[in-house]
Amino acid sequence: MGQGTFLSRLGLACCLLLLLLGGSESLGSQGKQRGPWEEDQSAVTEAAPWARARYEAVKKHLGAVGALSKQYWQYLACKVSQESCEEEGKRKAGPSPGWSLPLVGQDYLEILSAWYCSFGKCCETGDCRIVNNITGLEMDLNGQLHGQHLAKEVVLQAVRRFLQSPQPEKALVLSFHGWSGTGKNFVARMVASHLYRDGLRSECVRVFIALFHFPHHKYVDSYKVQLEKQISETVQLCKQSLFIFDEAEKLHFGLLDAIKPFMARDGNKGQVDYRRSIFLFLSNIGGNTINEVALDFWRAGRAREEISLEFLEQRLRLELLQPAENGYARSHLLEENLIDFFVPFLPLEYHHVKLCARDAFLARGLPYTEAALDEVARTMVFVPKEEKLFSAQGCKSVSQRINYFLP
Repeated sequence: MGQGTFLSRLGLACCLLLLLLGGSESLGSQGKQRGPWEEDQSAVTEAAPWARARYEAVKKHLGAVGALSKQYWQYLACKVSQESCEEEGKRKAGPSPGWSLPLVGQDYLEILSAWYCSFGKCCETGDCRIVNNITGLEMDLNGQLHGQHLAKEVVLQAVRRFLQSPQPEKALVLSFHGWSGTGKNFVARMVASHLYRDGLRSECVRVFIALFHFPHHKYVDSYKVQLEKQISETVQLCKQSLFIFDEAEKLHFGLLDAIKPFMARDGNKGQVDYRRSIFLFLSNIGGNTINEVALDFWRAGRAREEISLEFLEQRLRLELLQPAENGYARSHLLEENLIDFFVPFLPLEYHHVKLCARDAFLARGLPYTEAALDEVARTMVFVPKEEKLFSAQGCKSVSQRINYFLP
């Protein structure tokens, strides 16, 4: 960040800083505008001794406040720009040797510097905008993701343990599977928004859509070079990176093998360490298998919450290994066990769709009734034909459908 850009942005923090300091700088400047100190002093010298003593105390206090104000300003400059510290005499530990910012002042400066950083990058990489808010992720998974007890548990535990590990053995690789509209993209966005201040817009996050970014198999060699370059550049920029591959089953197996080294256990190439990266693969493959299991449990009178990850994961692996036209089966990701968890997303039932409709109303600040939620849910198609148990589209398009029921 250039000095001119830094100063212009730092000026935005001026008002807050003045409030922080209690207007101390303005007090000092107003004293100078009223007249030279000598004129004030001549009047005081003619007064009583107690008045002169009080005058000296006030003068000393104003001088100390002015100096403290400069210290706060320099501390803030160092906090948000290392260049400013270096230009002020290479003082990396603070604005002046031996000076210690009061504890309360440190708290306020942390808030102010975070506010400043919200306007743009405050360091050379995107790392200063990594937040890793696991508590927020847990709250949103519990409050906004409906009917997915397995996905909630697996995603939360896997991400939490990965971030808590001081030195992971490899990158974290999660593969989401299920029908469209069951929450795969929703959870991927949620992970991005709670790990990075800018969510999907973060420079540390890259999203690839198979048919959009890699539409032609005849150009797969060119795609490999581009993909490897983007992953390498992102990891060099950010010590913690997130890569999301949507429609992963449509990726050419050559692309999956090309990124395999970034997910391997020896993912430390030279000075670049890929083991702090997270890879999310989103796929519709396995959706039918997951739905059959959920339907069997329902027919047997068992709650869907009784479905275990181990029970579904075995079936998902078998389906992914089938010699079909999907990149998983022909790549080496499965045989080399590079995918840490297969995350099943169960089909959504009628009451789950109602919860999605409720969330859509709340997100737009609109009132709703149970009757309105039922009307929205009834517009969805439910399968199988006999039971009409699962929403064929999950919760996809629910937010658009509520428009038809607004007054």
